[in-house]
Amino acid sequence: MATNGTLDERYLTWLVGLIEPVTNLNPARSHWLLCTEMYKKEFTWFIPNDDNRVFDGLDIRQEFIDTEEGGDVPGIWLSEPCSFLEMLIALARRMAFDSVPLEADYWFWRMIENINLRLYTDEHFDDEASILVNDILNQVTTRTYHADGSEGLFPLHHPGRDQRGVELWYQSQQYLMENINV
Repeated sequence: MATNGTLDERYLTWLVGLIEPVTNLNPARSHWLLCTEMYKKEFTWFIPNDDNRVFDGLDIRQEFIDTEEGGDVPGIWLSEPCSFLEMLIALARRMAFDSVPLEADYWFWRMIENINLRLYTDEHFDDEASILVNDILNQVTTRTYHADGSEGLFPLHHPGRDQRGVELWYQSQQYLMENINV
């Protein structure tokens, strides 16, 4: 069991390591502060079946506990709400499974680009950026993006229906069909 840093610090480092080298200390390239902001933000849902994204995010937490902490963590930590970061990484992993050889980090950063957050490197992250990032995360969770999915995680060329009422899993699958040969 790791003993350095708090459980949240160790977990966040491990999570970010799934999608970006945590040894990248160049503030012009690192997204540590962006990931930290997404980790602090609870992923909320109201579209039926998006609760599955919460369960997937919490499964990542359990994976960390089993592989890195030897299964020994406070029960209260396990009952904390799923973060936006956990949900996004879990969704990227599912997309990677359906799009081999593309990997989870590819899909994670593609979704980050779709919601215009890629530019928020540590070098450009300040209090104003934090507010803007939270506004964007709120836009995604409250589904106040465009009907075709633009300004959301999955902008579509041919949505067929208003994406604001479609569960994220189906949005991701249609996005995959439009963007790769699956």
